[in-house]
Amino acid sequence: DLIFAGNALATHDIECDQFGTSLGVNVQTGEVVAHGHTHHMRAINRINKSGSIREAVEDGTLKSGIMYECVKNDVPFVLAGSIRDDGPLPDVITDTVESQKLMRHYAQEVDMVIMISTMLHSIATGNLLPSRVKSICVDINPSTVTKLADRGSAQVVGIVTDVGAFLPVLYNALKD
Repeated sequence: DLIFAGNALATHDIECDQFGTSLGVNVQTGEVVAHGHTHHMRAINRINKSGSIREAVEDGTLKSGIMYECVKNDVPFVLAGSIRDDGPLPDVITDTVESQKLMRHYAQEVDMVIMISTMLHSIATGNLLPSRVKSICVDINPSTVTKLADRGSAQVVGIVTDVGAFLPVLYNALKD
């Protein structure tokens, strides 16, 4: 098990833990929260204060979410940065070549990949995977699936749907 993602996944996951919001919107009610537009930067600053995501889990700053579970369950993650990242979080690898090297290393060890709702990371991952790896790409944008196939990732099965609808179905199937 491992996760390839960018700054955004980790930041919004941590924002949800810290403030119950994503991009300043309450994840339970869907309502915009006053000053919520600052939450993602405040979440990044809290992790910076701890030193890293792992240290934030260890010092009790981070208490739930995807990144929390990765740390608690020793699941490696590669957070590949981009020029448009806010922050970024201290764990984000801002050197593209370095993040690709690490992704290539881990890609050799996997048997199956699920690429969820991020065109750039899905295409980058697809380009790194050996053809033997079972791969599923879930995205609401059909061009993401098409671009993967067009760039030689023939083993990828594409599912065009909203990830918000897909994940609960996947969770329930895995739970049973």
